[in-house]
Amino acid sequence: MPDYTIRRATVADAAAIARHRIEMFRAMGATSPLDEIEAATRIRLAEQVSSGEYVGWLIEHEGMPVAGAGVLLHQYYPSVTNPRGRPTAYILNVYTEPGHRRRGLAGRLVEAILAWCTANDIPRASLHASEEGRSIYERLGFTSTNELRVELLTT
Repeated sequence: MPDYTIRRATVADAAAIARHRIEMFRAMGATSPLDEIEAATRIRLAEQVSSGEYVGWLIEHEGMPVAGAGVLLHQYYPSVTNPRGRPTAYILNVYTEPGHRRRGLAGRLVEAILAWCTANDIPRASLHASEEGRSIYERLGFTSTNELRVELLTT
């Protein structure tokens, strides 16, 4: 098995993370406006990695990022399950390049995220799973919830 190293993402990784995000959308069948999404993602990531609102991890092989995932921190009001109102984590941008799939990289990334959440007193992590990724997350203890959604704007 090739050597893989995991590391925290920096602002300098915004372009690589944005490219992975676009490839994720492309794999799900999206065709446009991918160039616009990639450019906007690079800008947002640079801001949010710098501010700490987005925390990312990359797995490298031979010095190149081949997989990645991140956490977007959300402020949260005190509740019965979170009485101090600690931030919660939304996991996103989980992507592994096709030539490196089926080697446990996505699982390693999510395990690193969950360990980081625990170490940083983040009480909850959530995500939206593709059908291909669902089994990875279920093995790590994720369960379906009763979340509802409405799309208010289409553009």
